[in-house]
Amino acid sequence: MMRGAFSRLARPAVVPVEEKTGQQNDKEMGVIDNHPHSSDGDTDLDTIDADAQAGVQKMEATTKVWSKSHLILAYVFIWIIYFVDSMQSGMGTLLTPYVTSAFALHSLTATTSVMSGIFGGVSKLTLAKILDIWGRPQGFLVVVLLMTLGLVMMAACNNVETYAAAQVFYWVGYNGLSYSLTVFVADTSHLKNRALMLAFITSPYIITVWITSPITQSILSGIGWRWGFGIFSIITPIMCLPLFFLFTWNYAKARKAGLIVSTPSNRTTWESVKYYFWQFDVICLILISGGFALFLLPFNIYSYQSDGWKAPLIICLIIFGGLLLIASAFWEKYYAPVKFMPWELLMDRTVLGACILSGILFVEYYIWTSYFTSFLQVVLNLNITQTGYISNIYSLGSCFFSFVCGILIRWSGRFKWTTLYFGVPVTILSIGLLIHFRQPGTHIGWIIMCEILYSFSGGACVIGEQMAVMAAAGHQHVAVVLAIEGMFSSVGGAIGSTVAAAIWTGLFPEALMKYLPADALPNLTLIYGDLATQLSYPVGSVTRDAIVAAYGDALKWMFVAATAITVLGIPSVIVWRDIKVKDFKQVKGTVI
Repeated sequence: MMRGAFSRLARPAVVPVEEKTGQQNDKEMGVIDNHPHSSDGDTDLDTIDADAQAGVQKMEATTKVWSKSHLILAYVFIWIIYFVDSMQSGMGTLLTPYVTSAFALHSLTATTSVMSGIFGGVSKLTLAKILDIWGRPQGFLVVVLLMTLGLVMMAACNNVETYAAAQVFYWVGYNGLSYSLTVFVADTSHLKNRALMLAFITSPYIITVWITSPITQSILSGIGWRWGFGIFSIITPIMCLPLFFLFTWNYAKARKAGLIVSTPSNRTTWESVKYYFWQFDVICLILISGGFALFLLPFNIYSYQSDGWKAPLIICLIIFGGLLLIASAFWEKYYAPVKFMPWELLMDRTVLGACILSGILFVEYYIWTSYFTSFLQVVLNLNITQTGYISNIYSLGSCFFSFVCGILIRWSGRFKWTTLYFGVPVTILSIGLLIHFRQPGTHIGWIIMCEILYSFSGGACVIGEQMAVMAAAGHQHVAVVLAIEGMFSSVGGAIGSTVAAAIWTGLFPEALMKYLPADALPNLTLIYGDLATQLSYPVGSVTRDAIVAAYGDALKWMFVAATAITVLGIPSVIVWRDIKVKDFKQVKGTVI
């Protein structure tokens, strides 16, 4: 963790890193470092932190030896990776309703996001351990392989169950990739410049907004959605490997310079298995992931049970899911030899408040966007290209405004005010307006206005929450707090998708039964489960108008729920400490 000025000067200029593969001290101390730090000057008197974990020490050693040109090249590679992945993720969002509809299960559009969201969030805790114990390049390579595997599975799936499993692999890899690159930015940028660098690496969304939709339209009209995923299963590893090799090259350079010294572990295979079992806190991972999965799934599948909420399966899933979550908390608090989540870090008001805000924002986002693209096509009669443009306003606006926030944070040296006075209030306003404007018959201009407001506020909130968790901890804990923040966001997304699915499955079929003409009632199940069937009825026909009215009933309550939950974001930001980031010297070596 960070040290005071006197302790830094008391050490030699460079401390070789002992690359331990044995029983190394790998505690998650969770100590919040709130003492003043030297400003980010050009003179770097910091030494490699001997108390940090091996992965952190290796990264600090790497930044000591690499050149400014390699640092710039790394950021160029990251920008390219984000460019490719933003195209792929945008295309995947547009294709998902067609994939689920291909198996006559359009209502499972939100459900397919639940498990992937849960594992995508929880897996960041494991990835944080990989990054901190084994190293940044190793963790980066793991998530690239998982993401590629998910894309291959999506391209080859023959049923919605396989597609859902592929989504788990893909989103674990995608979220892990984004997370590992964020950790890299934290490793290689001064805190006062970090918001700007985070804005830079996500700036490809400003470009891909305009090309994702035409590409998706062309794929659907030509080679089909399978090859849409197949193409990116080839492109993704090709675009990611150069950054891995750059990491590895400079890591080897640090070893050659004597900054990293390898020592044998002298452990047997079984001893290594036990060692890493406790280091990665596998028991906590199983309890948390299993608990969230069992607790959230009933909200998605209750409508498929003959007894609904009274079904024994639904009751058992909720009870056992809750018990597993409680057990994970007790295990982590009292019994875990190596804690996965440092309690001192998590209980810090700035870190906890930022994590809660992250979870809230993802809950509300996934509540009202799960069936957003379907709404645009069915209710507003937009084609897939127009739908993509509207649904990507958030990506465009938030990435643009994150630059504005980065400049304001660098100028003022503070980040809390951008989130408290603009980010959260405007988010509440924009979603609240959509309760009225997102009804059938509304002019598209009002929806675009609300989307623009929402995107600007989102840029302020995301930058603010990430700056909060990073500013509240020392360098050796950055990966952990970012993982915890990521877990809150991904699980929040899963909860949001669960709520959306519950509202949809509870209200939409009933509304269809209420509004559909008698001659269309025999097709109710098909209309409910297939987007293509919904679109097949001509605009202005009695059946299409009935479907549009049913969308209005369901979406109204999605926006009410999203607005209500977002209000909780205000107290979660109020509790943050007003940290002045200009006063911090958090990273070492050649950084931006």
